[in-house]
Amino acid sequence: SAFKNFLNSPVGPKTTHFWGPVANWGFVVAGLVDLNKPPDMMSSNMTSVMCIYSILFMRFAWMVQPRNYLLFSCHAANESVQLYHLAR
Repeated sequence: SAFKNFLNSPVGPKTTHFWGPVANWGFVVAGLVDLNKPPDMMSSNMTSVMCIYSILFMRFAWMVQPRNYLLFSCHAANESVQLYHLAR
């Protein structure tokens, strides 16, 4: 079945290729929660670091074999949220 193939795939839930990105969605959720904070309470240094971090890991997710689209997507989402914070 398709579920069994996913379960045993090189990027399935039995690997860190799955659980690492799942945990990284926490950064996106935290960034979305921070949308309620006034901009002067946000650290521009930390937001910049999060942007750089996400760009680096987007590249890593694209270059690693097999490609980790889940990791790429969570860092792309985080990059968007952090860039929005910087723009505020």
